[in-house]
Amino acid sequence: MDLDRPILQAVDVHLEDVVSVSVALTRAGQEYRGQAEGAIDSASRARVAGEATLRAVEAMTGGVRFELSAVGTSTLDDVTIALVQVAEVGRAENYVGSALIRHGDVVLATARAVLDALNRRLAAIQLRE
Repeated sequence: MDLDRPILQAVDVHLEDVVSVSVALTRAGQEYRGQAEGAIDSASRARVAGEATLRAVEAMTGGVRFELSAVGTSTLDDVTIALVQVAEVGRAENYVGSALIRHGDVVLATARAVLDALNRRLAAIQLRE
């Protein structure tokens, strides 16, 4: 079985009364989508993006559940980084990921950080065909 990494195809953000984020991942020619909603304030957008990314990953794994334990940013010199901590439901494991925030896009960087956190774990999970 081909265990290549999922590719982040799109992160769509809609702002109305709430923030709604939709994430599209592809792997081996298949597309998987995840969605999440939350408070509209800018501080909540990264968390909602992380949740949407986890929902897309869960669609890909066919039932493995994940929780977004923590979301944050850090600055090193003049570089700002999105950081996430992800837990797999039913396992005593935590995964940590990071991604550079480019052009101030913390939502996209958070989605990338979630994938960074889970890439090794996804290689060990039999992914849905």
